[in-house]
Amino acid sequence: MRFLFVHQNFPGQYKHLALHLARTGHTVAAIGEKPNLLRGRSSLPGIQLMGYEFAPGPANGPDAGVIAALARGRAAAAAAAALHREGLRPDIVFAHPGWGEATFLKDVFPQARLVLYCEFFYRSAGSDVGFDAEYAARPETILGLRVRNAPFLMALDAADAGVAPTIWQRLQFPARYWPQIRVVHDGIDTDAVTPDAHARFAVPGSDLVLTRADEVVTYVARNLEPYRGFHSFMRAIPEIQRRRPRARIVVVGGDEVSYSPRPPRGETYRQRLLREMAGAIDHSRLHMLERIPYADYLALLRVSAAHVYLTYPFVLSWSMLEAMSVGAAVIGSRTPPVEEVIADGENGLLADFFSPSDLAGKVQAVLEDAALAQALRTGARRTIVERYDLRRVCLPQQLALAEELASAAVAA
Repeated sequence: MRFLFVHQNFPGQYKHLALHLARTGHTVAAIGEKPNLLRGRSSLPGIQLMGYEFAPGPANGPDAGVIAALARGRAAAAAAAALHREGLRPDIVFAHPGWGEATFLKDVFPQARLVLYCEFFYRSAGSDVGFDAEYAARPETILGLRVRNAPFLMALDAADAGVAPTIWQRLQFPARYWPQIRVVHDGIDTDAVTPDAHARFAVPGSDLVLTRADEVVTYVARNLEPYRGFHSFMRAIPEIQRRRPRARIVVVGGDEVSYSPRPPRGETYRQRLLREMAGAIDHSRLHMLERIPYADYLALLRVSAAHVYLTYPFVLSWSMLEAMSVGAAVIGSRTPPVEEVIADGENGLLADFFSPSDLAGKVQAVLEDAALAQALRTGARRTIVERYDLRRVCLPQQLALAEELASAAVAA
């Protein structure tokens, strides 16, 4: 079969599927923003790459996002048309609609089955918006959500199917689209993301090497921001340190903003929370790191005695599932995306997102009760292997969907 993947930062969520299809003899092409493709092309053997150039233009005004999405959609369509002129006739097009690239693909390849990655649909209530009163959305932001969803709706109107990684993410989309959206996770490579009782983590900038013999509390996010509960975790640190005097807390993340309101120019959430907690934290037992290489990140998860994952009702991070896959004892926020995976007391513990005391108490419970910690570790690993394993669960589901859609296309 012939496949086309469209994602501004390809491979993105399509890495494992696209590479598997290319390795097994299928024709695979991909469209993405040219600089992103150039950075990653060495790791994408067997895939024909077509980059597009995109100038977002002015970012002012309430409709700037959808205007940029339409421009990106036209750029992606031009790249698709170039592949069409070269003779590509994909049977299936997989596309992420979040940035507008999927908008016109069906017009270029009307015979192809278009499958969207349904990551998130914004709502004015019941999910991320309005969840955290400290960072309340402004009225114009709430009104702008309909505009923000426009690229999703235009793509959904043209799509043949959708894939959402979790049930909760699927349910964020309008009910009329639920029948065409399957729940299939991207998958966790449980053969590589494994437990290791002998793991060691060297703390950058120091001579300190942490192992499973240490009392390591970890928090990891792509960026340290409210959407991922950074402020809630920082406010829990004094209580965690008071309850567990031997605990070493390791925080990893960047200082950009992925989803949250942007702080004033020149300020980061890291700076803001460190200033707020000045005098309340023992910094000799707190290690605040920038982003680290993936191998080091896995080593850190493997030495973690208690791993904290917090999130608004929003997209579920791979990091929580990877922490569970290495057998970490996870304390997650009692929010819908986390509750879909963690059964409190069985494969992790759940804590109130907004309660530093509750969070500290759950961390303490894991650190002082070895039997509980081991039961949670075992349950966490089992959950990921049984429900989210890449090669034995998720990739076969993705391939089955592709076969089904291809067969339907032939029948039509």
